[in-house]
Amino acid sequence: MDNQNKNLILATALSFVVILGWFLLFPPDQQAPSTEPTQADQPVSEQAPLTPSTAGDRTETATAPEEPVDETLTQAPRVKIDTPSLIGSISLMGGRIDELSLKDYRVALDDDSPIVSILKPAGSTSAYYALYGWAAGAGLSPQDVPGPNTEWQIEQGEILGVDSPVTLVWDNGNGLTFRRQIAVDEDYMFTVTQSVENASGNVASIAPYGLLRRHGKPEDLKSFFILHEGMVGVADGKLSEVSYKKMADFPTDARDGARAEVTQVTGNGWIGFTDHYWMSTLIPPADTAFRSVAKYDESRDIYQTETVLPTQQVADGQTASVTTRLFVGAKEWETLRDYERSGIPNFLDSIDWGWFFFLTKPIFWLLHNINQLIGNMGWSIIGLTLIIKALLFPLAYKSYVSMAKMKELQPQMQALKESAGDDRQKMQQGMMELYKKEKVNPAAGCLPILLQIPIFFSLYKVIFVTIELRHAPFFGPFQDLSAPDPTSIYNLFGLLPWGAPEPGTLMATILIGILPLLLGISMWLQQKLNPAPTDPTQQMIFAWMPWVFMFMLGSFASGLVVYWIANNTITFTQQYAIMRSQGYKPNVLGNILSGFSRKPKAEKK
Repeated sequence: MDNQNKNLILATALSFVVILGWFLLFPPDQQAPSTEPTQADQPVSEQAPLTPSTAGDRTETATAPEEPVDETLTQAPRVKIDTPSLIGSISLMGGRIDELSLKDYRVALDDDSPIVSILKPAGSTSAYYALYGWAAGAGLSPQDVPGPNTEWQIEQGEILGVDSPVTLVWDNGNGLTFRRQIAVDEDYMFTVTQSVENASGNVASIAPYGLLRRHGKPEDLKSFFILHEGMVGVADGKLSEVSYKKMADFPTDARDGARAEVTQVTGNGWIGFTDHYWMSTLIPPADTAFRSVAKYDESRDIYQTETVLPTQQVADGQTASVTTRLFVGAKEWETLRDYERSGIPNFLDSIDWGWFFFLTKPIFWLLHNINQLIGNMGWSIIGLTLIIKALLFPLAYKSYVSMAKMKELQPQMQALKESAGDDRQKMQQGMMELYKKEKVNPAAGCLPILLQIPIFFSLYKVIFVTIELRHAPFFGPFQDLSAPDPTSIYNLFGLLPWGAPEPGTLMATILIGILPLLLGISMWLQQKLNPAPTDPTQQMIFAWMPWVFMFMLGSFASGLVVYWIANNTITFTQQYAIMRSQGYKPNVLGNILSGFSRKPKAEKK
């Protein structure tokens, strides 16, 4: 076996093993079924809130009231939320932001599919909401501060919109008047200003807090190793990601029996929950110390994140206030980048860039900017492939030149084999001298293929985790590049009047679509640039490899298959042109025809 074929088989086999391992460990995502968001349609009782952690300095303990919310929750008045991006409402029972949907995103591709719902009130399936309040310090009881049962009144505003904040007010009857002003921008950021006016005749010791509470795990939880879903936060520049499963392993908090992880943040940070494409995050004021808390209450199956700010001593006749922010929305790259530039540290890291972040971040940045120019994500992926191949061209050129020179050395290598006979050491020494004399690197042919592996994985990650690829159309039937090819041999790629097999099933894997078929053909044609090896084992490997890849990658995101097809096509063109420039004329048609005969035809120059 000549070294060129050894290198090619080694690189191909390594690629196959790595991708096969990736495929087995990280199977492609299955599309969640379209389900309309549910809301509570009958009175429900909500259990007591998890207690916010110790607030302020370490000498005082401030706790939130733990009264159960009564059955009037679903009948409580609401304030409507209506912005270009969001629609929902705020319940005056506790002043909770507990009903929120995204106007620009639908559950499925169908025009009549419901819009994506993120926050849902208590009593709904997978209830999920934000609560704000003041934790009572020394000298105050839980009834003296607003909590989840507080019946707020509207002081100002009717509908919460971009330029129309609303203000809620509550008087505790003992000299403390609390106000909460809620504003929202045109994207997904709420600004919550909490204030307290003290006319009680005494000093009020209270600590402002915010919390996000999730009843149970999300219904559409992927549980996919490549994707992080669960708690996400940044504390003093350090990113923290904890899955729902690992939150259940937190140490038990002696104060309330829940499992908790408490972090004292000295400067900037945020904490919340992230889903595949959506996120809700509590963001305290910049340059302010706070306690960042992640909790799980096993008895009630409640996941919770909290930000507890320092305890404030509000003298009689004085007013204290604090302004925090709440992000609830889609993890759009540009939107998160703009918020990060406005002072939210590492906000872009809420997108799960993975271990290859040094590749996934620039690859997505480039893909996003190409799409801004072209306006079609499918063609943008092809444009990205062209740029990547151009960047790798110098290495590819050296590789293909080396391969062409190896072809020229075949007669001399054959002579060495004959003269060495069974003496393998002598043959190897002779070949090394020949390589050195002719300045040929036999391993050069592997490098372009090996470099494609981390790029392939990084692009797979980008296509899987970024919302910009979700429901991104290409053309014709390819209206979601984050989903597998929707066409199938079963219906002659859409020509027959019945649907394709359900994605993810065995039938869908066997009766592949047009894109996987083009992938297999492109790999097969790339092989035909060189004659088939004479060794039967090598012939078998080369013969099966394109078709194994075709079926294996057929259930991957169609955007990834588009990249692979484009990569194979460009590689074929580059290799053909470089071989011709080195005086070697690939006999593609002859190599194809030789594959149908028992004996391979002689190579032509």
